[in-house]
Amino acid sequence: MPLARRLRYGMVGGGPGAFIGAVHRRAVALDGLAELVAGAFSANPEKGQAQGRELRLDAGRVYASFEEMADREAALPEGERIDFVSIVTPTHLHYPTARAFVERGFHVVCDKPVTTTVEDAEALVRLADRHDVVFAVTHNYSGYPLVKHARALVADGTLGRVIKVIVEYAQDWLATPLDAAGHKQAEWRADPARSGGSLAVGDIGSHAEHLARYVTGLELERLCADLTTFVPGRQLEDDANMLLHYRGGARGILYCSQVSSGEENNLRLRVYGTDASLDWRQEEPNVLYLRRQNRPAEVLKRGNAYLAPAAQHATRLPPGHPEAFFEAFANVYGNALRTIAARVAGEKPDPLDLDFPTVADGARGVHFVQTAVRSGRERGWVDAAYEPPTPSRG
Repeated sequence: MPLARRLRYGMVGGGPGAFIGAVHRRAVALDGLAELVAGAFSANPEKGQAQGRELRLDAGRVYASFEEMADREAALPEGERIDFVSIVTPTHLHYPTARAFVERGFHVVCDKPVTTTVEDAEALVRLADRHDVVFAVTHNYSGYPLVKHARALVADGTLGRVIKVIVEYAQDWLATPLDAAGHKQAEWRADPARSGGSLAVGDIGSHAEHLARYVTGLELERLCADLTTFVPGRQLEDDANMLLHYRGGARGILYCSQVSSGEENNLRLRVYGTDASLDWRQEEPNVLYLRRQNRPAEVLKRGNAYLAPAAQHATRLPPGHPEAFFEAFANVYGNALRTIAARVAGEKPDPLDLDFPTVADGARGVHFVQTAVRSGRERGWVDAAYEPPTPSRG
């Protein structure tokens, strides 16, 4: 790490009872690259202060709002202010929060979807470029070592030409009306005003689409989505089934559901090429299957020297020692934070550290969600091709 100190960061969101905020804090802490020194954890100042006390923060740096935090942190001397902000709020707050910090020159790590509209996502792409800040988006499943090795297998031609992609993400936690019962995590996700107009696709379908794109490098051309709301009284879809056409001719299927009884967090990706195929499941993340015609299946495992450099860069333990969710999340943070540290030190980052989802990836994800919603509404095929704004710098 090019800095002689840990990075300092603040968090917006992640107050009492928030699941994902605690995940982000653990992920940051895992490699010791940064320390939490400030936060605006809740719209309720008392709850925010309570979270600050639990995290042993200086009460003077626990703020009542993200606006106050951005202003006051920017006014601090360079040796005291935060280096970056972690945004873990409901989706509708991502854009105004990120904008406030980017405009003051702070680096950003933001949960997905990055915004509720493509226009806002594109505005953040341009702002991040204009202010020359690192902007990472936590599509955490790209952090698993074997996902990175799967990507390398596609890139080096092991699979031949990719012709079929099947990605599925099945859960059952919303099979009952938790949102109507006031469940904190379900309530905002099912609220069109806060989630951006999509439930299953925005919450987990966006992860599935990013995983498929990250591994294959394929970009969507057209899609046809069937969105369904099975739980009575719910305003947004809780189940989605899509047919995908990729540029270059590959075909795909994406299924995401939060009402599939008996499923916990079953994210699975299968990629079929003209010479071989691969198969990876998030619930068994330390194994990747590589299959070829008329040959025994190869079972690839994390931690081994035969894996691609990016996979080894994302590995902490020797073979046989499982690594999973927190480590994958930490890998996204680790690469982003080492890149931020290099930027702060005036140095160039290690090319392997540039392997993290960016705000441009976030814009692609928002476009995918909105395109799927439009297809579901129109009940037919729609154009899904998209390119985010091009940064002025490389």
